[in-house]
Amino acid sequence: MYINRATIYGNLTRDPEVRALPSGQQAVSFSVATNRTYKDKNGTKQDVAEFHNVVAFGKLAEIMGQYLKKGRPIYVEGRLQTRSWDKDGHKQYRTEIVVDNFQFGPGAPGEGGGGASHASAPSNASDDNQDSGGGAIDYPTEEISPDDIPF
Repeated sequence: MYINRATIYGNLTRDPEVRALPSGQQAVSFSVATNRTYKDKNGTKQDVAEFHNVVAFGKLAEIMGQYLKKGRPIYVEGRLQTRSWDKDGHKQYRTEIVVDNFQFGPGAPGEGGGGASHASAPSNASDDNQDSGGGAIDYPTEEISPDDIPF
């Protein structure tokens, strides 16, 4: 058995870019920054940032494009995929995480906290407004159509 899984938690480095594929399906792409802190051989604390390209398709793409914004924390589960193309006679490569499941992280600074759980079959696409100790939940004000529910 082979396993191709990627799991990251970080902040969006830019607003998601939503586009329609020729098939009519929605696609979204964005990047997520993660960091690692370690001590070097001299005992000095070092921070290293990594940037991950992320893509999603279908209903996930629509939800992510609607609710995610630059700076917002997000937890992503998916698989790694590498695309290649020719540009000016040189082969170009791009490795991306294709989203299977995700969760919104706590709100960006100033938005309040709370993390809404969203998997490949989300039942509500909201920014939950609750502190880690609990609190009121702000549900979306727009109507949710049964057609938006993928199960």
